[in-house]
Amino acid sequence: MRKTIVTLMLACAGQMFAGGFWLQLGNPEANPAAGKMGAVVTIKAVGCHDPASAKVTATAVGVVNGERRTIPLELKALGEPGAYALAQQWPQEGKWVIQLVGRNGGQFTNTPIGAGPGGIDRLHAKLDMKAFTASDVDAMLK
Repeated sequence: MRKTIVTLMLACAGQMFAGGFWLQLGNPEANPAAGKMGAVVTIKAVGCHDPASAKVTATAVGVVNGERRTIPLELKALGEPGAYALAQQWPQEGKWVIQLVGRNGGQFTNTPIGAGPGGIDRLHAKLDMKAFTASDVDAMLK
């Protein structure tokens, strides 16, 4: 019974992402070009689409000394189409959420990532095909 449930869950997960579009986060230490750029995370547009036509943007939203700040971030293209490196462009102090947004034609995806003095928290990043709300970001900043 347990094996049947696990198989069913895996089949449903595959269908959920079939034909989808999302942003895959990576370790910059695994990419020499990203390492040379001082990247803290790599981002790759993946799914059933043309990655070269995907548009990815990044913004840091944070709280420093009780003041909320928003900083547009620059992504550097890597050699592979749809792949980018993100270097730290926000202050070391405070708590931050890095909002990554991907668009490809009519497809949309976004991924917020927690960041702070300890670096980027790729393991607890969220993923959705609908926009995260300001309250979602606020919850990550607490």
